Amino acid sequence: MKPTRNQLFKRQITLSEIGEIGQQKLQNASVLVVGCGGLGGSIAVHLASSGIGKLHLIDFDTIDISNLHRQIFYSLEDVGKSKSETLSTFIKKRASFTKVSFSTEPIKKENVFKLINNFDIIVDATDSLPTKYLLNDACVLKNKPLIYGSLYKFDGYVATFNVQENDGSFSSNLRDAFPKMATDIPNCSEVGTLNAIVGIISTLQVNEVLKLITGIGKMLKNELLIYNSLENSQLKMKLKRSVSKEEIEQIFEKENYFDANCDVRNTDWLITVEELKNELSARAQKRPILVSVIEDSEVEYPFEIDKKTTISKIENYQFYIDKNQTYVFVCNKGNASYIATQLLKTKNPKAKIFSLIGGISDY
Repeated sequence: MKPTRNQLFKRQITLSEIGEIGQQKLQNASVLVVGCGGLGGSIAVHLASSGIGKLHLIDFDTIDISNLHRQIFYSLEDVGKSKSETLSTFIKKRASFTKVSFSTEPIKKENVFKLINNFDIIVDATDSLPTKYLLNDACVLKNKPLIYGSLYKFDGYVATFNVQENDGSFSSNLRDAFPKMATDIPNCSEVGTLNAIVGIISTLQVNEVLKLITGIGKMLKNELLIYNSLENSQLKMKLKRSVSKEEIEQIFEKENYFDANCDVRNTDWLITVEELKNELSARAQKRPILVSVIEDSEVEYPFEIDKKTTISKIENYQFYIDKNQTYVFVCNKGNASYIATQLLKTKNPKAKIFSLIGGISDY
C-alpha cells in the first residue's frame, strides 16, 4: 500500500496552524537524531510519522534486553542488533514520505562537524554528558539549533538551544544553563529510570522540533523546562546568553569530550568477572583492593568493597595510589570504573589498576 500525502497526514493538515504550507515545511526539513535509545527511538518515529522529509539516526550501540522496557520500538527478536539500523528499518515500513538513513559511527570531536553540517535541526537524545556538551558546542559554532532532552530518575529536562533571533543573535545554549560539564552524574543505566518519563520527555522534544520547523507556538527558548513525573510538576528555569561563541570556540579547542561508552578501551586496563573471582579466591592474603565509583550509597555489592570514591575526587587528585598494591575499580556497568582507571593510569602509568568489565551487574 502506498498512501498519498493527504491520506497519511490528513489529521495534521486539517489543523489550520499547519495546513498544506506547514506540512510542506516538514517535508522540506532535515533532522539529525543522535541516540536511538528511549528518547531517540520515540523521537525518530514521531518525527517520521509527522512527515519530516529527511531523517538521519546515529547510534553505535546494540539492543540489550534491558532496553526494551522503555525503548518501545524494539522487540525481543531485535536483541543484539544495531539500534540505529533496526530503528531505520522500522521507520521505512511506516513513513513513506521520509528518507531515513543511519550511522553506527560514534559521534566524536573529530567527526561532529561532518555529521551535523547537512541537517537543519540537531536533536540530542543521548544519555552521555560529554556527548551533550559536544553537540551543544558544535551547534553553537555552526549556528545549528539543538533540541535538548535529558533524564534523571523521575525528572526530565527539555530546551531548544541556539535558535537564531530576528536581530541575528542566538538564544541561550547548554553552557548558559550549566557552564561546566559535571563528572559525577550517573546515567540511566546507573540510577535507573521509569519508562513513562522517557516517553513524556521524548514527545516534548518532538513538539519543539515541529514548532521550530512550522513556526507555530512558543518554543522552550531561553529557558529550561524541568518536569517531575512523581509530582506532575514542572518549572521553567530562565536562561540568559552568558557564554559567548568565542568562549565556546576556546573550550572546543581544549576539550576532548571523552566518553568511555564510545571509546575503544585498552584491554590491558580491564579485568573480567572470572579473572576477578580467581584473584579473590587465589590471593586471599593479598587480594586486590576493590574500589567503588558508584554514587548510590545503597547499592548491594557481591563482594567486600575496600574503598569508595568518585570521578570528581579522582580528577581533583583526592585518591592516593599505593604502587605496591593492585586496584580494581567497579561500578554498575563498567563505564564509570573505566573512566576512573583511565584517569589514574594517565597520572600513574606503572600502577596496577584495572576496571571490571560489565561492572557488578555482570558479576
